Amino acid sequence: MTSDQDQHPARQHSDSPQPISHRWRDKFRCAFWGLYLGTRGQDSFIVHVPAALAVLALAAWLRLPASHWCLLLLAIGLVMATELVNSALEHLVRGTHPEHHPLIGEALDIASAAVLVASFTAVAVGLFVFLPPLWQWWMGIP
Repeated sequence: MTSDQDQHPARQHSDSPQPISHRWRDKFRCAFWGLYLGTRGQDSFIVHVPAALAVLALAAWLRLPASHWCLLLLAIGLVMATELVNSALEHLVRGTHPEHHPLIGEALDIASAAVLVASFTAVAVGLFVFLPPLWQWWMGIP
């Protein structure tokens, strides 16, 4: 049976010099592998992904302008990116310092706070973007 470490994309190619296109391909392969590792087993993505899909569906239903789509996509990306950084720190701590240490616990709490701030920011952006058109729809204003 192979571990995730054995399947790592960087381990699947030789150390010989490669053309630039191969190096870029390997970078993307590693990035997608990191996306898999960062989301696998993370309960928060079970909440964030459906919420993001619901936001995008509502934006499509309301036929929002491109500028509002950009704000929503940036907010979603901010939350997902901070969540991945938080997951990376959790992985790093588990691998390098498996026993509990108060300062490491505080560092992980700070990383979680970054996700919380990003999430609150995304909610604020969502309210800013969605409330006016939803109010118009509710009031029957074209």
